[in-house]
Amino acid sequence: MSVHDGILLNLVQYPDLSLQIKPKRKTSLSIRFLQLTAPASGDCLRLHVRGPICPSGYPQSKLGAVLILLYEEAGELRVLLTTRSKTLRTHPGQTALPGGRVDDTDASFIETAYREAHEEVGLPLSSPDIHTVAVLEPAISLYKIIVTPVVAILTRPSLLNELKAEESEVFCIFTHPLRAVLDPTIAKSEPLVDIGTEDWPYEVELHSTSDTVVPLLGNMKYRMHRFRSSASPIKGLTADLLIQTAKIAFGHSPTYEQYALGQLQTFKEISAFVTDGLIKVKESA
Repeated sequence: MSVHDGILLNLVQYPDLSLQIKPKRKTSLSIRFLQLTAPASGDCLRLHVRGPICPSGYPQSKLGAVLILLYEEAGELRVLLTTRSKTLRTHPGQTALPGGRVDDTDASFIETAYREAHEEVGLPLSSPDIHTVAVLEPAISLYKIIVTPVVAILTRPSLLNELKAEESEVFCIFTHPLRAVLDPTIAKSEPLVDIGTEDWPYEVELHSTSDTVVPLLGNMKYRMHRFRSSASPIKGLTADLLIQTAKIAFGHSPTYEQYALGQLQTFKEISAFVTDGLIKVKESA
């Protein structure tokens, strides 16, 4: 049995994974990402539902999840993204990961992420070609929603051709190289939107940043990242979650300075400043 066979066999200990991921002769990027979830590789991408950071102690109305669906094409890991409908009340026309708030029927953040992806783009709720690999550290949105990223690997990319946008929620579906959020120059080979248009109203070619003072974070600075794509800009919380995922997947930091001076970086640090509406439910005696 090869090393890669062993890695894949180790993955079956997780309830959401299956043996239907077939080993390849050479190390592919998707296999490398899966390798990071194997027990021998530590806790960097293990399911955090068993880890020290779990937002389940907060009110359900403040909990959400998104699906970071990755697949391999031409030697690159790509991520599934959407442009939100321009008629939505919040964040109209902005880039998003499939996802939304936790529903009463959801048994876990994984279920939330998949249910929302099914509703928004028609992703199958159960497929032998989709493999959950991790639940990462949550983040907090400007609306004080705790967003938990669920990472999955798609092993049959042709399934993307079967997706259909729910017009009331999604304007379009597109993909982007995951590595390009660490090194924006990688996106140069993409069919990018024109500079100076509604979809990229910035003078820089690929990556725009700005630092702002955020009252939600105790008046500390926050660096907004914006990445040019083939559709709408990838920015804000969506960009932050993809950067977090890419750093783990590829094992290195971005080619640019990710944080503003003094910026809070972890969920623990940020949640300490966000108290209104995020009061933990007291544990029963």
